[in-house]
Amino acid sequence: MNRTTPLGRLALILALVVIVLDQITKAWVLGPLALRLGEPRPVIPGLFNFTLVHNEGVSFHLLVANSDLARWALVLFSLVVAVALAVWAQRSTRRLSALALGLVIGGAVGNAVDRARLGHVTDFLDFSALHFPWVFNVADSAISVGVVILLIESFITPAPAAGADAPKKA
Repeated sequence: MNRTTPLGRLALILALVVIVLDQITKAWVLGPLALRLGEPRPVIPGLFNFTLVHNEGVSFHLLVANSDLARWALVLFSLVVAVALAVWAQRSTRRLSALALGLVIGGAVGNAVDRARLGHVTDFLDFSALHFPWVFNVADSAISVGVVILLIESFITPAPAAGADAPKKA
């Protein structure tokens, strides 16, 4: 029996879009844009730069993976999380949840692709002029936005009534 909902398909399509956009932008900064590691290139002076950074850890350079074992453990963890979220998305009945899950899945897979291919995640979006200390990428943005949407939805979606999930007696 196929339990995939139209919203589940929407989540997976959005995840694919995020993965493609993430990989295209990373290929652009590593190729034609020819950024040098750690050297800011102003895009909007005083506001936004492209700055190439190699992130060997997880989000915001936490838990730096300084060995091949740690690197592949992070790849595996990201893919396991993406699969678990995809299963959740396939059963999704709320549009907001499906969109959020698609963003998180796409971001997790996009960064896992980098980590597997390059040994690090390519970050380049730099808003440090606004006192935001982290350099990030499209995948990181998708993950962050997706998590925020899930949190907001958890507060605005009413909880089921007590006993609503209990089996009904015949």
